[in-house]
Amino acid sequence: MIPELFELPFIHVTVKSYGLMMVIGFLCAVFVLRRMAARVGENPDNITNVGLYALITGVVGARIFYVIHNFGQFRGDIVKVFAVWEGGLEFIGGVILAIIFVLLYLFFRRLSILRYFDMLVVGLMIGLAFGRIGCFLNGCCYGKPTELPCGVIFPYGSPSYWSQAFPDPARDREKPQIDLPADYYGNFSLNGKVWAPADEHNKYYSKLKPRQLLTEEQAHAVSREGKLHAMPVHPTQLYSSVNAFLLSGILYLFWRKFNQKKVGCTFGLMLVLYGITRFVLEMIRDDNPYESARWIIYRGGTISQNIGIYMIIIGVFAFLLFWFRPVSTPKKAL
Repeated sequence: MIPELFELPFIHVTVKSYGLMMVIGFLCAVFVLRRMAARVGENPDNITNVGLYALITGVVGARIFYVIHNFGQFRGDIVKVFAVWEGGLEFIGGVILAIIFVLLYLFFRRLSILRYFDMLVVGLMIGLAFGRIGCFLNGCCYGKPTELPCGVIFPYGSPSYWSQAFPDPARDREKPQIDLPADYYGNFSLNGKVWAPADEHNKYYSKLKPRQLLTEEQAHAVSREGKLHAMPVHPTQLYSSVNAFLLSGILYLFWRKFNQKKVGCTFGLMLVLYGITRFVLEMIRDDNPYESARWIIYRGGTISQNIGIYMIIIGVFAFLLFWFRPVSTPKKAL
């Protein structure tokens, strides 16, 4: 977990790992998409504009979804809603808002919506692949505990540790996974300077003690060598990154072969493939709450799993529709 990579000299601004990965992913995606656009005779500058707007609206949409489904974290500190660099984005929420905005942009610019979406989904997966690496460095989007050799132990104070140190009714977990003594919990007093420890009865209504306030004995107990370190968890962020890289390759190869004859099919294929893989990956993630709203198909699953099901249904329909749609051929002059 490395949320901050380094500090820029003189201006004392830290470079966040998540933000840097997003920028790298965006640049790589635009590079690939511009070459794809040129290959089919489209203006690469349109791709750059669409990509930039999709990035901005995607981050906004992903943050809105996360805040809505984890609003309890922001009560009393509404400013944290805007602290995107601290993690907390739901990718599917970003996709939904970005798709809506890009649709409007392409419509008003009178550009081929299907042709551009076939290209954009390749870049979307490239950007996601780098973004998930940023999630891993930031510690968010963590997985369930595991005893497999690939398990990763995140440090005290990380999102994963917080999750394990508290009950989580939203995930049907009535007891914490780490049994910490009450002196690891508490709150700052009204002036925000004095730490007030919690007692055994109200510790789960408090916050974790900041790492810098831990005693030497407490700090050792929550370190890797101590008995209160975090449980190893699946590095679902890296699983998701590998998955996105693979999907981007599959979609690109499919697009190369069928981009002229089967316009729209690459987009449909992305919905199906990502919907399936996201549904599976959510089974070993441990951060999203379970949902039970009326529109939910898979009750007891997360919102991402249910949106994934809708993506699969829509994707299959779109793929078949565009695959079997007759291809118009220009009439020969008499």
